[in-house]
This record gives sequence, C-alpha cells and structure tokens, in this order.
Amino acid sequence: MSLKRNILDLRKRKEIVLQGGGEDAIKKQAAMGKLTARERIEGILDKGSFHEYDMFVEHQSKDFDMDKKVLHGDGVVIGTGTVYGEPVAIYAQDFTVAGGSLGLMHARKITKIMDHAIKMRMPIIGINDSGGARIQEGVDSLAGYGEIFFRNTQASGVIPQLSVILGPCAGGAVYSPALTDFVFVVDNISKMFITGPEVVKTVLGEEVSMEDLGGARVHACISGNAHFFASTEAECFEQIKKLLTFIPWNNQRKAKAFPSKAPKAEYNIEKILPADPTQPYDVRDIIKAVADDSDFFEVQQDFAQNIVVGFGRVDGETIGFVANQPLVLAGVLDCDSADKAGRFIRFCDAFNIPIVTFEDMPGYLPGVEQEHMGVIRHGAKVLYAYSEATVPKVTVILRKAYGGGYIAMNSRHLKADFMFAWPTAEIAVMGPEGAANIIFRKEIKESANPEETRKQKVAEYREKFANPYVAASKGYIDSVIEPSETRLLLKHSIEVSGNKTVMTPAKKHGIPPF
Repeated sequence: MSLKRNILDLRKRKEIVLQGGGEDAIKKQAAMGKLTARERIEGILDKGSFHEYDMFVEHQSKDFDMDKKVLHGDGVVIGTGTVYGEPVAIYAQDFTVAGGSLGLMHARKITKIMDHAIKMRMPIIGINDSGGARIQEGVDSLAGYGEIFFRNTQASGVIPQLSVILGPCAGGAVYSPALTDFVFVVDNISKMFITGPEVVKTVLGEEVSMEDLGGARVHACISGNAHFFASTEAECFEQIKKLLTFIPWNNQRKAKAFPSKAPKAEYNIEKILPADPTQPYDVRDIIKAVADDSDFFEVQQDFAQNIVVGFGRVDGETIGFVANQPLVLAGVLDCDSADKAGRFIRFCDAFNIPIVTFEDMPGYLPGVEQEHMGVIRHGAKVLYAYSEATVPKVTVILRKAYGGGYIAMNSRHLKADFMFAWPTAEIAVMGPEGAANIIFRKEIKESANPEETRKQKVAEYREKFANPYVAASKGYIDSVIEPSETRLLLKHSIEVSGNKTVMTPAKKHGIPPF
C-alpha cells in the first residue's frame, strides 16, 4: 500500500471516529441543547490549538455482547491545547457514544491526560457528560473511577483542576468534580447527584425531579458544590477562560501580571460606607473600589452569600479577596460561609495568590440549628486556613470586628502580615449593646431610670472600646487609615511581601477540622 493510500485510509478512519455515536446521536444531543464533546473543547481552547490523543482507543469488554459493539474513542475525547496561548490539558466525555458511560479504557484515557497534566505542570479541564459507570464492565468501571479520584488527589495543590458539568454526572462520578478546585454548571443542562430521583423514590418514598434534586441552581445556591453558574454553555466557556487569567498554571508559578489599571470612578470608596453603623452595604463595592478596573471575579456568588470570595487585581497582581457581606445576615460566619471561605483561602495559599480580607462582622451565627450543624467544627476551618496560609495576608477592618469573628478573619494573632483599620472600625469582645448590658447590669438595674442609664453605659463602652485605637495602642493594628488610602496600602503591602518566607514545623501534613 502506497503512502498516499495510507494517508487516505487514516483520514477515513478519523472521519468515522469524529462522528462519535453517529449522526442520529449527535442530533439528539443538539436537541437537548448540548454541544458535542469536540465542539465543547473547541469552545474553550484557542482556535485551532487542540491536539487529540488516543482517538482510536476501543473498549476491551466481551461480556453482554459488548464484543459486537464499536464505541469510538470509548466515549471520551482527550488532548492538549492552549487558552490565551498557555498550554492546558483537557478531556470531554462524549454522551453520543454509549451515553458517555465510563469503562476501563475510557478511564485510562482520562488518567493518561491527567498524568500528562501533572507531569507537564499545566491545568486540566474535565468536561463531564456521562450516564455513569458502564454496567457491562462491572468492577473494571469502578476501578477506573478509583484511578481518577487518586489522581485528582495527587494533583490537588499542584495544578489547577477545573470540572465542567455539561450533562448528567451521577453516582461515583460526582466525586471527581468534588475533588477538583472549581466546578462549573449550566442551567437546565448540568445534573449532579449520588442517587437519582427513582432511587430516592424507591428508598425514601420522596418524589423529586432531576432538576430539583441535583440541577445547576441547586448546586450553585444550596449545596455549594458548584463555584460558577451559567445560563448557556457559551457563557460557561467564557467563565472558564476568565478564571484562567487570574490563576497560575501550577504551584511553582505566580499568576500572570497585567498592566495596572485604576478603579472606575463610580466606585468612590469614601461614599460606600453608610453613616449609620447599623445600616448594611454591599462589600463588593469596597472590593471594586480597590481592584484594577473595578474588575472582581466572584466565586460561589450564590452560595453562603454572607461571605464574598473571588479574584481581582491590585497594580496588575492577582489577589484573592475574602470579605464579610453586611447585606446578608450582617456578615456573620456560619457553617456554609466558613466552608466557602476556608476552601478559597486554601486554594489561594496553594497557588501563591496573596489574600486580602475586608472585615465587617459581629461574630459567628448563634442558635440551636447552627450548633447542631457543627458551627464549631466548620468555623474552625477558617481559623485553620488562615493560620496555615503562608502567602502574603493583609486585613482591613471596615466596621465591626467582634469576638471570635475578629480573631477568625485573618487577625494579627493568626499571623496576618499587615493589619489596617478604618476609623469606623469597632474591635471588641462583643457589640456595645450586649457588652454594656453585661458589664453594667447591676448599675442599670438599680438605677432610677434604667433605660437612660443603659444608653449612657452603651455610649461609655462604645467610646472606650468600640473603635480601632485600643487595638492600635497594643500593636494589634499596624495603622488606622483613611478609606482613600486603602488601595495604596494594599499595593505597598503586596510589593514588600514579594519575598515572604515562613518557616513551619516539619510534618507530613496537618489535620484540618474536616
């Protein structure tokens, strides 16, 4: 056979494989509002940059008449390409081929590209669209999942791992996304659950739709399993690409620096805080008032909204922002917000991203429900994450910083590198009202006019303790600053922390309060 004929034969074979499960299966995929596996990859990567590997891999199963079936690529597409010119590894399950079900060779293709990503120190993007384990392959399918989970764990903190849920992701399959750094979901397309609606009905007698059980909104708003929510696949792809502009390619690098841009004039930092200390405001406006071009890329925007986390830049350098949100539950810490903040802090620390904390919160959320849900254990995750982090850490206290909340939000006592406070800051064991009622209880009770005495004692306590100057006098606050100085001091703090070195005790690893 001549070279020309060999090349023609190769092209013909490729053409067949590129059809995936065939024309009818592709039409069915489109009818569900879903792109094909290769279309999704092309939608994320730079145009023309994708190079596919293991295109001709086939399953090896012979049971249940599987030896009579041809599954092109064994239902998954793998390869490498670039995003904004930087290399990434990627795989996409192909629902048109046996419902994207995971068999042994399917899993081996995924683990192969994961190993490649770890070795080459580049991010990996996994697109999940699968009916789950291939039942005909039995324990081989389960072994395949286990091999993937192991690599997710080995890659954790070494390279960024992004999971994109663009179809069903059920049973054991959900644990791989849960082990990765960021999960993306799309409305009415993404489905994630351990057991489907039919099993729930059989076991518990509860009727629930697939969407209400594990749809995109459920995971973005309630469970917290998703970090980014999109209305369309195209919007999701843009979110992925934007995230990659903020994070480094591996744990040995820093995020790419961009030209510095001033914040937009509409975000005047001196006009954001209300005159009344009991009035809420949107802390995201504070972040936008200091971030380059007022560009803030929020993570888990719809989950545990009493805390805000996400990425921005100061003087061109990526910053991880953590901020209490007075608009929701007065910005208190509770079980979910502690989980959200703790995980984000650990990601920033693993990938050399400085952390800036804006604090305005009255403490941890009290109540029977929170105590029984384990707010002690969950709340300790924030303490652990901040204490463990060795990247530059800067805190700005805006208003309230009471009790355990003051300590938890990256205080000097957890080794913050820089502690700043606005003149509006209130740093105390508790708020003036509660403190006065306890400290001066006897005086108030025995007074001829208890209510007037109580007001006087509240004012007395506020004057003495509900300000930043007591903490500053003890060196717990480095500087009380004007709001207009915030961006300049953040910039300076990050600059002088560029060569920060921390010596930690030798150990295999710590034991966080999981």
